[in-house]
Amino acid sequence: MKRFGRIALIGLALFLTLGTFTSLKGQGLELRPEYFIVKDFKLASGEVLPEMKVEYATLGQPQRDASGNITNGVVTCHGWSGSYAQIKLMGEVVGTGKPFDTDRFFIISPTALGSPGSSSPSVSGLGSKFPKYTVSDMVSAQYLLVTEHLKINHLAGVFGASMGGQQTLQWITQYPDFMDWAIPIATSDATKGRLAGIFGVMSHIIQSDPAYEAGDYKEQPRKGMDTAFMGVYLWYFTPAYFKTKYKTNDELLKGLKDAGLGSAQMDANDIIWRNDALWKYDVSKELSKVKARTLVIGVNSDELFPPEDAFIPMAKQIPGATLFAYDSMFGHLGCAFDLKKASQAIVEFLK
Repeated sequence: MKRFGRIALIGLALFLTLGTFTSLKGQGLELRPEYFIVKDFKLASGEVLPEMKVEYATLGQPQRDASGNITNGVVTCHGWSGSYAQIKLMGEVVGTGKPFDTDRFFIISPTALGSPGSSSPSVSGLGSKFPKYTVSDMVSAQYLLVTEHLKINHLAGVFGASMGGQQTLQWITQYPDFMDWAIPIATSDATKGRLAGIFGVMSHIIQSDPAYEAGDYKEQPRKGMDTAFMGVYLWYFTPAYFKTKYKTNDELLKGLKDAGLGSAQMDANDIIWRNDALWKYDVSKELSKVKARTLVIGVNSDELFPPEDAFIPMAKQIPGATLFAYDSMFGHLGCAFDLKKASQAIVEFLK
């Protein structure tokens, strides 16, 4: 557990920071960002973003059929925050000879709409005037990247964890004929109940900071952001993890304060807008449309997406879906730190 200690103290590690983490360097995933610009991107709300930038990176090489069509494209969607580079957190299952084999697949890793790198309130300069978007809009942007820019008319598959898993589910319900397979990991088909409460409270705390100024702040509302991160951090790991990691209450409080510092790399409106998209997400009534072969992966100790409320009933609603779940001391973050436990299930599924 020691090698994850520093990650755990930097703003929720997997989904609440940007960039590459020290303990995951050397995984062999070399990424170079590229960009695709979409003019007059129409959102589900009807609002139009005059210019939308999509950041992305690729791994592997495209393979083509006799007609020149790319046949091995795979989209991977990142979690609540981060960027195209977050795929490095899956380095134990992505790469040459690994379950998501980069000698076999042409993997496309986009930075989601609303996350810095692609268009977001902070990157666009629009701030509070940036239009509200949905998970459907995030996937629509990725669809344009794949079809218009990369000229792919059918994907081999889509996969992602947490909010990336929600995007995966959005893909297979919004474009059910567009891929052969899908692997949603540690996720759910809707944001309801406690999950909605956790991220709703996170936004409320930030918006309650006087420095937020209804989104027109001159400086980031750091007090609210730090406090919000401290609270959300409590749901990312198991009770056993906290008992093992922090020997005293004072150590725990310090750990929570350190987690709050993860907000230093982020923008308040980016957080609020993304939480709003998460809040509105619901494809539960669309799962019967799924045509892709689907492997649902869950973490038994996940406090954000618990088995009985999230991935088990979801898997039952997806036609022909296979379910694989495993235990992890890391709770929700086990979907990255312990994803190797699902390696064989992924390999068998992708045969």
